[in-house]
Amino acid sequence: MMKWLDRLPLSSLLVAALLLGLAPFMPEPHLWQKLKMLVACELIRPLDIFDLCMHGTPAALLAAKLLRRR
Repeated sequence: MMKWLDRLPLSSLLVAALLLGLAPFMPEPHLWQKLKMLVACELIRPLDIFDLCMHGTPAALLAAKLLRRR
């Protein structure tokens, strides 16, 4: 069932997680900003939820792949 995850190259996931996770680099990465909003229960607007999903998906896939390899 998770063979599609096994086929994804680790290097591509790492690059995507770093680029999307840290973009935009100034003044504050979106992923960090959205995670802080989530913890503070301020993640209300659909655009903010979409941003969290878009910027967090590569990091979540990378974590899942690393856990699966272990």
